[in-house]
Amino acid sequence: MNFAQLFEALDQSNKTSDKLRNLRNFFACATEEEKIWTLALFTHRRPKKVVSTALLKNWTMELANLQPWLFDACYQTVGDLAETISLLWPETKNPEKPDFSLNRIFTELESLSKATEYEKKNFISYHLHGFSQQEKLVFVKLLTGGLRIGVSQNLVVQALSKQFEIESSVVAHRLTGNWKPGTSTFQQLLLETNFDDNLSKPYPFFLAHPVEKPENLGQPAEWSAEWKWDGIRSQLVKRGDQFFVWSRGEELITDKFPDLQNLALALPNGTVIDGELLPWANKKPLSFALLQTRIGRKNVTKKQLLEAPAAILAYDLLEFEGLDIRNESLQFRRLKLKELVVHLSEPNLMISPDFACNSWTELEALREKSREMGAEGLMIKRIASPYQVGRKRGDWWKWKVQPMTIDAVLLYAQKGHGRRADLFTDYTFGIWDGDKLVTFAKAYSGLTDAEIKQVDAFIKKNTLEKFGPVRTVKPDLVFELAFEGIQLSNRHKSGVAVRFPRILRWRLDKRAEEANTLDQLKELIVGA
Repeated sequence: MNFAQLFEALDQSNKTSDKLRNLRNFFACATEEEKIWTLALFTHRRPKKVVSTALLKNWTMELANLQPWLFDACYQTVGDLAETISLLWPETKNPEKPDFSLNRIFTELESLSKATEYEKKNFISYHLHGFSQQEKLVFVKLLTGGLRIGVSQNLVVQALSKQFEIESSVVAHRLTGNWKPGTSTFQQLLLETNFDDNLSKPYPFFLAHPVEKPENLGQPAEWSAEWKWDGIRSQLVKRGDQFFVWSRGEELITDKFPDLQNLALALPNGTVIDGELLPWANKKPLSFALLQTRIGRKNVTKKQLLEAPAAILAYDLLEFEGLDIRNESLQFRRLKLKELVVHLSEPNLMISPDFACNSWTELEALREKSREMGAEGLMIKRIASPYQVGRKRGDWWKWKVQPMTIDAVLLYAQKGHGRRADLFTDYTFGIWDGDKLVTFAKAYSGLTDAEIKQVDAFIKKNTLEKFGPVRTVKPDLVFELAFEGIQLSNRHKSGVAVRFPRILRWRLDKRAEEANTLDQLKELIVGA
Protein backbone atom coordinates (compact mmCIF):
# COMPACT_ATOMS: atom_id res chain seq x y z
CA MET A 1 0.00 0.00 0.00
CA ASN A 2 1.56 3.34 -1.03
CA PHE A 3 0.62 6.72 0.44
CA ALA A 4 -2.08 7.50 -2.16
CA GLN A 5 -3.79 4.18 -1.39
CA LEU A 6 -3.51 4.87 2.34
CA PHE A 7 -5.08 8.30 1.88
CA GLU A 8 -7.99 6.80 -0.06
CA ALA A 9 -8.53 4.05 2.52
CA LEU A 10 -8.53 6.51 5.42
CA ASP A 11 -10.80 8.95 3.59
CA GLN A 12 -13.41 6.32 2.79
CA SER A 13 -13.68 4.83 6.28
CA ASN A 14 -15.49 6.19 9.32
CA LYS A 15 -14.54 3.28 11.59
CA THR A 16 -11.59 3.77 13.90
CA SER A 17 -10.76 0.05 13.76
CA ASP A 18 -10.53 0.17 9.94
CA LYS A 19 -8.30 3.24 10.02
CA LEU A 20 -6.08 1.63 12.62
CA ARG A 21 -5.75 -1.51 10.50
CA ASN A 22 -4.91 0.49 7.37
CA LEU A 23 -2.27 2.49 9.20
CA ARG A 24 -0.67 -0.65 10.60
CA ASN A 25 -0.63 -2.29 7.15
CA PHE A 26 1.01 0.78 5.67
CA PHE A 27 3.75 1.04 8.29
CA ALA A 28 4.37 -2.70 8.03
CA CYS A 29 5.04 -2.58 4.28
CA ALA A 30 6.19 0.93 3.36
CA THR A 31 9.80 1.85 2.70
CA GLU A 32 11.79 3.68 5.37
CA GLU A 33 11.60 6.92 3.35
CA GLU A 34 7.84 6.59 2.83
CA LYS A 35 7.32 6.02 6.57
CA ILE A 36 9.29 9.08 7.67
CA TRP A 37 7.59 11.40 5.17
CA THR A 38 4.17 10.03 6.12
CA LEU A 39 4.91 10.72 9.77
CA ALA A 40 5.92 14.25 8.79
CA LEU A 41 2.53 14.79 7.16
CA PHE A 42 0.66 13.29 10.11
CA THR A 43 2.53 15.55 12.53
CA HIS A 44 1.93 18.76 10.53
CA ARG A 45 5.43 19.01 9.11
CA ARG A 46 4.19 19.83 5.64
CA PRO A 47 6.48 21.49 3.10
CA LYS A 48 5.76 24.98 1.89
CA LYS A 49 3.38 25.48 -1.01
CA VAL A 50 5.33 25.85 -4.27
CA VAL A 51 2.50 26.68 -6.69
CA SER A 52 -0.68 28.69 -6.30
CA THR A 53 -4.14 27.20 -6.78
CA ALA A 54 -4.83 29.95 -9.34
CA LEU A 55 -2.03 28.65 -11.57
CA LEU A 56 -3.19 25.05 -11.23
CA LYS A 57 -6.70 26.10 -12.15
CA ASN A 58 -5.47 28.03 -15.21
CA TRP A 59 -3.27 25.16 -16.43
CA THR A 60 -6.16 22.71 -16.02
CA MET A 61 -8.54 24.91 -18.05
CA GLU A 62 -5.88 25.39 -20.72
CA LEU A 63 -5.07 21.68 -21.15
CA ALA A 64 -8.69 20.52 -20.86
CA ASN A 65 -9.91 23.36 -23.12
CA LEU A 66 -12.47 24.60 -20.57
CA GLN A 67 -14.05 27.99 -20.10
CA PRO A 68 -13.87 29.45 -16.55
CA TRP A 69 -17.65 29.13 -16.05
CA LEU A 70 -17.53 25.43 -16.87
CA PHE A 71 -14.59 24.82 -14.52
CA ASP A 72 -16.47 26.69 -11.76
CA ALA A 73 -19.59 24.61 -12.41
CA CYS A 74 -17.53 21.42 -12.04
CA TYR A 75 -15.96 22.75 -8.85
CA GLN A 76 -19.37 23.55 -7.38
CA THR A 77 -20.55 20.03 -8.15
CA VAL A 78 -17.47 18.28 -6.75
CA GLY A 79 -16.89 20.64 -3.82
CA ASP A 80 -13.11 20.13 -3.60
CA LEU A 81 -10.60 21.97 -5.79
CA ALA A 82 -7.92 19.25 -5.80
CA GLU A 83 -10.46 16.58 -6.70
CA THR A 84 -11.89 18.80 -9.45
CA ILE A 85 -8.44 19.24 -11.00
CA SER A 86 -7.68 15.51 -10.70
CA LEU A 87 -10.91 14.69 -12.55
CA LEU A 88 -10.57 17.33 -15.28
CA TRP A 89 -6.87 16.92 -16.11
CA PRO A 90 -6.57 15.19 -19.51
CA GLU A 91 -5.96 11.44 -19.45
CA THR A 92 -2.90 11.31 -21.75
CA LYS A 93 -0.31 8.85 -20.49
CA ASN A 94 3.43 9.22 -20.14
CA PRO A 95 5.55 6.45 -21.71
CA GLU A 96 6.78 5.70 -18.20
CA LYS A 97 4.66 6.05 -15.08
CA PRO A 98 6.19 8.56 -12.65
CA ASP A 99 7.34 7.20 -9.29
CA PHE A 100 4.77 8.14 -6.66
CA SER A 101 7.01 8.06 -3.61
CA LEU A 102 6.80 10.83 -1.05
CA ASN A 103 10.55 11.02 -0.67
CA ARG A 104 11.12 11.67 -4.39
CA ILE A 105 8.15 14.00 -4.75
CA PHE A 106 9.07 16.18 -1.77
CA THR A 107 12.74 16.29 -2.75
CA GLU A 108 11.80 17.51 -6.23
CA LEU A 109 9.19 19.91 -4.88
CA GLU A 110 11.81 21.50 -2.67
CA SER A 111 13.95 22.17 -5.72
CA LEU A 112 10.96 23.86 -7.40
CA SER A 113 10.77 26.64 -4.83
CA LYS A 114 13.03 28.84 -6.99
CA ALA A 115 11.94 27.45 -10.36
CA THR A 116 10.26 29.52 -13.08
CA GLU A 117 6.55 29.23 -13.77
CA TYR A 118 7.36 27.36 -16.99
CA GLU A 119 9.51 24.81 -15.11
CA LYS A 120 6.81 24.28 -12.50
CA LYS A 121 4.18 23.73 -15.17
CA ASN A 122 6.31 21.13 -16.94
CA PHE A 123 7.07 19.28 -13.71
CA ILE A 124 3.41 19.17 -12.65
CA SER A 125 2.16 18.26 -16.12
CA TYR A 126 4.60 15.36 -16.34
CA HIS A 127 3.29 13.85 -13.12
CA LEU A 128 -0.40 14.52 -13.62
CA HIS A 129 -0.28 12.92 -17.08
CA GLY A 130 1.17 9.74 -15.61
CA PHE A 131 -0.64 9.36 -12.29
CA SER A 132 -3.92 7.60 -11.61
CA GLN A 133 -6.88 9.77 -10.60
CA GLN A 134 -6.34 9.02 -6.90
CA GLU A 135 -2.63 9.79 -7.18
CA LYS A 136 -3.49 13.05 -8.97
CA LEU A 137 -5.82 14.00 -6.11
CA VAL A 138 -3.17 13.42 -3.45
CA PHE A 139 -0.45 15.05 -5.57
CA VAL A 140 -2.46 18.26 -6.04
CA LYS A 141 -3.25 18.38 -2.32
CA LEU A 142 0.46 18.04 -1.56
CA LEU A 143 1.26 20.80 -4.07
CA THR A 144 -1.21 23.23 -2.56
CA GLY A 145 -0.66 22.38 1.09
CA GLY A 146 -4.30 21.35 1.34
CA LEU A 147 -3.80 17.74 2.41
CA ARG A 148 -6.10 16.94 5.32
CA ILE A 149 -6.00 13.36 6.53
CA GLY A 150 -8.96 12.05 8.49
CA VAL A 151 -7.03 10.64 11.43
CA SER A 152 -5.83 12.15 14.68
CA GLN A 153 -2.17 12.10 15.65
CA ASN A 154 -3.20 9.93 18.58
CA LEU A 155 -4.54 7.26 16.19
CA VAL A 156 -1.22 7.26 14.34
CA VAL A 157 0.55 6.83 17.68
CA GLN A 158 -1.71 3.86 18.48
CA ALA A 159 -0.98 2.26 15.11
CA LEU A 160 2.79 2.63 15.54
CA SER A 161 2.56 1.40 19.12
CA LYS A 162 0.74 -1.78 18.13
CA GLN A 163 2.76 -2.43 14.98
CA PHE A 164 6.19 -2.05 16.57
CA GLU A 165 5.23 -3.08 20.13
CA ILE A 166 6.31 0.21 21.73
CA GLU A 167 4.26 1.87 24.48
CA SER A 168 2.08 4.65 23.07
CA SER A 169 3.45 7.27 25.47
CA VAL A 170 6.98 6.46 24.26
CA VAL A 171 5.89 6.75 20.61
CA ALA A 172 4.21 10.11 21.29
CA HIS A 173 7.34 11.40 22.98
CA ARG A 174 9.62 10.28 20.14
CA LEU A 175 7.45 12.06 17.54
CA THR A 176 7.84 15.44 19.24
CA GLY A 177 10.69 17.88 18.69
CA ASN A 178 12.18 19.54 15.63
CA TRP A 179 13.06 16.47 13.57
CA LYS A 180 12.86 16.63 9.78
CA PRO A 181 12.47 13.83 7.21
CA GLY A 182 15.58 14.91 5.37
CA THR A 183 17.81 14.62 8.44
CA SER A 184 16.11 11.87 10.50
CA THR A 185 15.39 8.30 9.50
CA PHE A 186 12.40 6.28 10.65
CA GLN A 187 14.78 3.92 12.48
CA GLN A 188 16.47 6.76 14.36
CA LEU A 189 13.24 8.54 15.19
CA LEU A 190 11.06 5.68 16.36
CA LEU A 191 12.88 2.41 16.81
CA GLU A 192 16.11 3.32 18.59
CA THR A 193 15.98 3.34 22.38
CA ASN A 194 16.02 6.77 23.96
CA PHE A 195 17.21 7.31 27.54
CA ASP A 196 14.55 9.99 28.09
CA ASP A 197 11.63 7.65 27.31
CA ASN A 198 11.19 6.46 30.91
CA LEU A 199 11.80 9.93 32.33
CA SER A 200 8.99 11.46 30.32
CA LYS A 201 6.49 8.61 30.64
CA PRO A 202 3.07 9.62 32.05
CA TYR A 203 0.66 7.24 33.74
CA PRO A 204 -2.50 6.04 31.97
CA PHE A 205 -5.34 8.38 32.88
CA PHE A 206 -8.20 7.26 35.13
CA LEU A 207 -11.47 8.19 33.40
CA ALA A 208 -14.98 8.53 34.78
CA HIS A 209 -18.37 7.20 33.69
CA PRO A 210 -21.42 9.49 33.48
CA VAL A 211 -24.05 9.24 36.21
CA GLU A 212 -27.62 10.55 36.15
CA LYS A 213 -28.83 9.54 39.63
CA PRO A 214 -25.95 9.72 42.14
CA GLU A 215 -28.30 8.76 44.97
CA ASN A 216 -27.96 5.21 43.62
CA LEU A 217 -24.26 5.26 44.57
CA GLY A 218 -25.04 4.63 48.23
CA GLN A 219 -23.96 6.60 51.30
CA PRO A 220 -22.84 10.15 50.41
CA ALA A 221 -20.26 10.12 53.22
CA GLU A 222 -18.17 7.65 51.17
CA TRP A 223 -17.73 10.20 48.39
CA SER A 224 -16.19 13.58 47.68
CA ALA A 225 -16.99 15.96 44.84
CA GLU A 226 -15.00 18.37 42.66
CA TRP A 227 -15.84 20.74 39.85
CA LYS A 228 -15.57 19.24 36.38
CA TRP A 229 -13.49 21.90 34.67
CA ASP A 230 -13.65 22.58 30.93
CA GLY A 231 -10.02 22.50 29.85
CA ILE A 232 -7.33 20.00 28.83
CA ARG A 233 -6.90 17.03 31.14
CA SER A 234 -3.14 16.86 31.70
CA GLN A 235 -0.30 15.30 33.65
CA LEU A 236 2.73 17.23 34.87
CA VAL A 237 5.80 15.00 34.98
CA LYS A 238 9.09 16.03 36.63
CA ARG A 239 11.88 13.45 36.64
CA GLY A 240 15.65 13.69 36.26
CA ASP A 241 15.47 17.51 36.19
CA GLN A 242 13.27 17.29 33.08
CA PHE A 243 9.71 18.59 32.87
CA PHE A 244 6.91 17.32 30.63
CA VAL A 245 3.26 18.21 30.12
CA TRP A 246 1.07 15.48 28.63
CA SER A 247 -2.53 15.73 27.45
CA ARG A 248 -5.06 12.95 28.00
CA GLY A 249 -4.64 12.05 24.34
CA GLU A 250 -0.98 11.25 25.12
CA GLU A 251 0.27 14.28 23.24
CA LEU A 252 3.34 15.99 24.62
CA ILE A 253 2.31 19.66 24.85
CA THR A 254 5.14 21.11 26.96
CA ASP A 255 6.27 23.51 24.23
CA LYS A 256 2.74 24.85 23.73
CA PHE A 257 2.67 26.23 27.28
CA PRO A 258 5.92 28.06 28.06
CA ASP A 259 4.10 29.89 30.87
CA LEU A 260 4.21 26.62 32.86
CA GLN A 261 8.02 26.54 32.80
CA ASN A 262 8.17 27.97 36.33
CA LEU A 263 6.84 24.57 37.44
CA ALA A 264 9.79 22.89 35.74
CA LEU A 265 12.00 24.54 38.36
CA ALA A 266 9.59 24.42 41.31
CA LEU A 267 8.41 20.79 41.20
CA PRO A 268 10.66 18.27 42.94
CA ASN A 269 11.99 15.34 40.94
CA GLY A 270 9.83 12.23 41.10
CA THR A 271 6.52 14.10 40.89
CA VAL A 272 3.53 13.40 38.65
CA ILE A 273 0.36 15.49 39.01
CA ASP A 274 -3.00 14.87 37.33
CA GLY A 275 -5.05 17.99 36.71
CA GLU A 276 -6.82 20.30 34.29
CA LEU A 277 -4.95 22.81 32.14
CA LEU A 278 -7.06 25.96 31.89
CA PRO A 279 -6.81 29.57 30.76
CA TRP A 280 -7.01 31.35 34.13
CA ALA A 281 -7.13 34.97 35.28
CA ASN A 282 -8.59 36.94 38.17
CA LYS A 283 -9.19 33.76 40.19
CA LYS A 284 -11.48 32.18 37.62
CA PRO A 285 -11.30 30.15 34.39
CA LEU A 286 -11.48 31.96 31.08
CA SER A 287 -13.28 30.67 28.02
CA PHE A 288 -12.00 27.42 26.54
CA ALA A 289 -12.02 29.20 23.17
CA LEU A 290 -9.03 31.22 24.39
CA LEU A 291 -7.18 28.01 25.12
CA GLN A 292 -8.00 26.80 21.61
CA THR A 293 -6.05 29.74 20.17
CA ARG A 294 -2.93 28.12 21.63
CA ILE A 295 -3.61 24.52 20.65
CA GLY A 296 -2.10 23.38 17.38
CA ARG A 297 0.15 26.43 16.98
CA LYS A 298 3.83 25.85 16.48
CA ASN A 299 4.78 29.13 18.15
CA VAL A 300 2.80 30.88 20.88
CA THR A 301 2.83 34.67 20.69
CA LYS A 302 3.24 37.09 23.59
CA LYS A 303 -0.28 38.32 22.89
CA GLN A 304 -1.68 34.82 23.34
CA LEU A 305 0.26 34.34 26.55
CA LEU A 306 -1.28 37.53 27.91
CA GLU A 307 -4.82 36.80 26.71
CA ALA A 308 -4.89 33.14 27.77
CA PRO A 309 -2.43 32.57 30.64
CA ALA A 310 -2.25 28.88 31.47
CA ALA A 311 -2.74 27.34 34.90
CA ILE A 312 -3.08 23.82 36.29
CA LEU A 313 -5.88 22.96 38.67
CA ALA A 314 -4.53 19.82 40.30
CA TYR A 315 -6.84 16.86 40.96
CA ASP A 316 -4.53 14.09 42.04
CA LEU A 317 -0.96 13.12 42.91
CA LEU A 318 0.22 9.94 41.15
CA GLU A 319 3.93 9.94 41.92
CA PHE A 320 5.46 11.38 45.07
CA GLU A 321 9.20 11.48 45.87
CA GLY A 322 9.76 9.03 43.03
CA LEU A 323 7.20 6.50 44.32
CA ASP A 324 4.10 5.37 42.43
CA ILE A 325 1.29 6.04 44.95
CA ARG A 326 -1.67 5.27 42.70
CA ASN A 327 -2.73 2.33 44.87
CA GLU A 328 -3.07 4.57 47.92
CA SER A 329 -6.53 5.97 48.68
CA LEU A 330 -7.77 9.17 47.07
CA GLN A 331 -7.89 10.68 50.56
CA PHE A 332 -4.16 10.00 51.07
CA ARG A 333 -3.17 11.21 47.61
CA ARG A 334 -5.16 14.43 47.97
CA LEU A 335 -3.57 15.14 51.36
CA LYS A 336 -0.08 14.84 49.89
CA LEU A 337 -1.14 16.90 46.87
CA LYS A 338 -2.42 19.75 49.06
CA GLU A 339 0.79 19.75 51.10
CA LEU A 340 2.86 19.93 47.91
CA VAL A 341 0.84 22.71 46.27
CA VAL A 342 0.79 24.83 49.43
CA HIS A 343 4.53 24.35 49.91
CA LEU A 344 5.34 25.35 46.31
CA SER A 345 3.03 28.38 46.34
CA GLU A 346 3.17 28.80 42.56
CA PRO A 347 0.41 31.09 41.18
CA ASN A 348 -0.37 28.86 38.19
CA LEU A 349 -0.54 25.59 40.16
CA MET A 350 -3.66 25.38 42.31
CA ILE A 351 -5.54 22.61 44.05
CA SER A 352 -8.95 21.95 42.53
CA PRO A 353 -11.32 22.34 45.51
CA ASP A 354 -13.19 19.28 46.74
CA PHE A 355 -16.40 19.09 48.75
CA ALA A 356 -17.67 16.62 51.30
CA CYS A 357 -20.92 14.90 50.33
CA ASN A 358 -23.26 15.47 53.27
CA SER A 359 -26.32 14.64 51.16
CA TRP A 360 -27.14 14.06 47.52
CA THR A 361 -29.70 16.90 47.66
CA GLU A 362 -27.02 19.32 48.86
CA LEU A 363 -24.70 18.14 46.09
CA GLU A 364 -27.38 18.65 43.45
CA ALA A 365 -27.80 22.26 44.60
CA LEU A 366 -24.03 22.71 44.25
CA ARG A 367 -24.12 21.23 40.75
CA GLU A 368 -26.64 23.88 39.68
CA LYS A 369 -23.92 26.51 40.25
CA SER A 370 -21.52 24.83 37.82
CA ARG A 371 -21.86 27.32 34.99
CA GLU A 372 -21.35 30.25 37.38
CA MET A 373 -18.02 28.64 38.26
CA GLY A 374 -17.09 28.05 34.62
CA ALA A 375 -17.44 24.29 35.12
CA GLU A 376 -19.33 21.58 33.24
CA GLY A 377 -20.73 19.92 36.35
CA LEU A 378 -19.28 17.79 39.14
CA MET A 379 -16.90 14.86 39.49
CA ILE A 380 -17.92 12.41 42.22
CA LYS A 381 -15.09 10.22 43.56
CA ARG A 382 -15.00 7.48 46.18
CA ILE A 383 -12.73 8.64 49.00
CA ALA A 384 -11.12 5.20 49.36
CA SER A 385 -10.52 4.71 45.63
CA PRO A 386 -7.09 3.97 44.10
CA TYR A 387 -6.08 5.66 40.86
CA GLN A 388 -7.01 3.09 38.23
CA VAL A 389 -6.30 2.76 34.50
CA GLY A 390 -8.80 3.76 31.85
CA ARG A 391 -12.57 4.04 32.17
CA LYS A 392 -13.37 1.75 35.11
CA ARG A 393 -16.90 1.74 36.49
CA GLY A 394 -17.52 2.12 40.20
CA ASP A 395 -15.23 4.72 41.80
CA TRP A 396 -15.23 7.86 39.64
CA TRP A 397 -18.32 9.45 38.09
CA LYS A 398 -19.04 12.63 36.13
CA TRP A 399 -22.32 14.43 36.78
CA LYS A 400 -22.59 17.06 34.07
CA VAL A 401 -25.19 19.81 33.89
CA GLN A 402 -27.80 19.48 31.17
CA PRO A 403 -26.74 21.05 27.85
CA MET A 404 -28.16 24.37 26.74
CA THR A 405 -30.58 24.19 23.82
CA ILE A 406 -31.95 26.52 21.19
CA ASP A 407 -34.21 26.18 18.14
CA ALA A 408 -32.45 27.34 14.98
CA VAL A 409 -33.04 27.53 11.23
CA LEU A 410 -30.92 25.74 8.60
CA LEU A 411 -29.32 28.39 6.37
CA TYR A 412 -26.32 26.81 4.62
CA ALA A 413 -25.20 23.29 3.77
CA GLN A 414 -22.12 21.57 2.42
CA LYS A 415 -21.43 18.00 1.38
CA GLY A 416 -19.69 15.61 3.73
CA HIS A 417 -16.68 13.40 3.20
CA GLY A 418 -15.98 9.70 2.75
CA ARG A 419 -19.15 7.64 2.45
CA ARG A 420 -21.23 10.82 2.76
CA ALA A 421 -19.44 12.72 0.00
CA ASP A 422 -22.64 12.82 -2.09
CA LEU A 423 -24.88 14.00 0.74
CA PHE A 424 -25.27 17.42 2.33
CA THR A 425 -24.37 16.69 5.94
CA ASP A 426 -22.53 19.81 7.17
CA TYR A 427 -25.00 22.45 8.27
CA THR A 428 -24.88 26.11 9.31
CA PHE A 429 -27.70 27.43 11.48
CA GLY A 430 -29.15 30.84 12.21
CA ILE A 431 -31.46 32.57 14.68
CA TRP A 432 -33.55 35.70 14.48
CA ASP A 433 -32.04 39.14 15.03
CA GLY A 434 -35.05 41.35 14.47
CA ASP A 435 -36.43 40.34 11.08
CA LYS A 436 -33.13 38.83 9.87
CA LEU A 437 -31.55 35.44 10.39
CA VAL A 438 -27.91 35.55 11.55
CA THR A 439 -25.61 32.53 11.63
CA PHE A 440 -24.21 31.37 14.97
CA ALA A 441 -23.29 27.66 14.78
CA LYS A 442 -22.29 24.73 12.59
CA ALA A 443 -23.26 21.16 13.37
CA TYR A 444 -22.44 17.84 11.72
CA SER A 445 -23.99 15.21 13.97
CA GLY A 446 -27.24 14.18 15.57
CA LEU A 447 -29.45 13.07 12.66
CA THR A 448 -30.19 9.50 11.66
CA ASP A 449 -29.18 8.25 8.21
CA ALA A 450 -32.82 8.41 7.13
CA GLU A 451 -33.16 12.02 8.33
CA ILE A 452 -29.93 13.00 6.57
CA LYS A 453 -31.33 11.69 3.28
CA GLN A 454 -34.56 13.64 3.80
CA VAL A 455 -32.69 16.85 4.60
CA ASP A 456 -30.35 16.28 1.64
CA ALA A 457 -33.36 15.96 -0.70
CA PHE A 458 -34.82 19.20 0.70
CA ILE A 459 -31.51 21.05 0.22
CA LYS A 460 -31.16 19.93 -3.40
CA LYS A 461 -34.72 21.06 -4.19
CA ASN A 462 -34.50 24.33 -2.25
CA THR A 463 -31.05 25.72 -2.99
CA LEU A 464 -31.18 29.51 -3.39
CA GLU A 465 -27.50 30.27 -4.16
CA LYS A 466 -24.22 28.43 -4.69
CA PHE A 467 -20.85 29.57 -3.38
CA GLY A 468 -18.33 26.91 -4.42
CA PRO A 469 -19.28 23.83 -2.39
CA VAL A 470 -21.66 25.77 -0.11
CA ARG A 471 -25.41 26.00 -0.75
CA THR A 472 -27.71 28.69 0.58
CA VAL A 473 -30.92 26.94 1.59
CA LYS A 474 -34.50 28.18 1.72
CA PRO A 475 -34.95 28.96 5.45
CA ASP A 476 -37.74 26.52 6.29
CA LEU A 477 -36.25 23.73 8.41
CA VAL A 478 -35.98 24.12 12.20
CA PHE A 479 -33.70 22.02 14.41
CA GLU A 480 -33.11 21.92 18.14
CA LEU A 481 -29.40 22.34 18.83
CA ALA A 482 -27.60 21.45 22.05
CA PHE A 483 -24.30 22.91 23.21
CA GLU A 484 -22.11 22.86 26.32
CA GLY A 485 -21.06 26.47 26.60
CA ILE A 486 -21.64 29.93 25.19
CA GLN A 487 -19.76 33.23 25.11
CA LEU A 488 -19.65 36.59 23.40
CA SER A 489 -17.40 36.58 20.33
CA ASN A 490 -16.29 39.21 17.83
CA ARG A 491 -15.40 36.49 15.32
CA HIS A 492 -19.01 35.54 14.59
CA LYS A 493 -21.66 37.59 12.82
CA SER A 494 -24.11 36.96 15.64
CA GLY A 495 -21.59 38.12 18.25
CA VAL A 496 -21.92 34.75 20.01
CA ALA A 497 -19.97 31.48 19.93
CA VAL A 498 -21.20 28.15 21.27
CA ARG A 499 -19.18 25.09 22.30
CA PHE A 500 -19.76 21.54 20.98
CA PRO A 501 -22.97 22.28 19.03
CA ARG A 502 -24.88 19.22 17.81
CA ILE A 503 -28.37 18.47 16.58
CA LEU A 504 -30.78 17.09 19.19
CA ARG A 505 -33.80 16.69 16.93
CA TRP A 506 -35.51 17.93 13.79
CA ARG A 507 -38.38 20.18 14.86
CA LEU A 508 -40.99 19.16 12.30
CA ASP A 509 -43.58 20.75 14.58
CA LYS A 510 -42.13 24.26 14.18
CA ARG A 511 -42.06 26.85 11.45
CA ALA A 512 -39.01 29.04 10.81
CA GLU A 513 -40.73 32.06 12.35
CA GLU A 514 -40.93 30.16 15.65
CA ALA A 515 -37.16 29.66 15.98
CA ASN A 516 -35.36 31.42 18.84
CA THR A 517 -33.92 34.92 18.77
CA LEU A 518 -30.42 36.27 19.32
CA ASP A 519 -31.59 37.99 22.51
CA GLN A 520 -32.86 34.65 23.84
CA LEU A 521 -29.50 33.05 23.01
CA LYS A 522 -27.56 35.79 24.79
CA GLU A 523 -29.70 35.30 27.90
CA LEU A 524 -27.88 31.98 28.35
CA ILE A 525 -24.53 33.70 28.80
CA VAL A 526 -23.59 33.81 32.48
CA GLY A 527 -22.68 37.32 33.53
CA ALA A 528 -23.50 38.89 30.15
